Amino acid sequence: MTNSRPIVAVYPGSFDPVTLGHEDVARRTLRFCDRLVVAVAEASTQEKRHMFPVAERLEIMKEVFAGDPRVECVSFSGLLVEFAADVGARFIIRGLRAVSDFDYEFQMAQMNRELRDDVETLFLTPDIHFSFLSASLVREVAALGGDVSAFVSAPVRERMRRRFAGPGSA
Repeated sequence: MTNSRPIVAVYPGSFDPVTLGHEDVARRTLRFCDRLVVAVAEASTQEKRHMFPVAERLEIMKEVFAGDPRVECVSFSGLLVEFAADVGARFIIRGLRAVSDFDYEFQMAQMNRELRDDVETLFLTPDIHFSFLSASLVREVAALGGDVSAFVSAPVRERMRRRFAGPGSA
């Protein structure tokens, strides 16, 4: 590209919690953009029961990506394509784990293209080791007392430990 404008991508999601699969997709996105805006959705397009409130998810994201100045973590509400345009993003990044993700993500990408044809959606698959991984599975394993250390980074694991330890726990 001959354009000197920085290439910005937006990676949106609920990230409740952020998993190693999410981190993998985010870090690989940095291979083809100058800046990545990890955008924690304040409202979900699908009905979900959240483990962490938006503000805490955002804090966790900032901890996870603290070592990379090219990653900015923010929350957003409203239409994703409008948010992407507002931050100067050329791309929306969506992770696909399985064929079952594709139908929903394809429909969303098509709608976003109808709303704003200047913002493209790129699909990335996570590393094969994370292809089965979802935030909802991690929440379930943690809630039932299972070890999630292979699925989330240390800042996430610590927040989850505190969440499930209950009030008064250290």
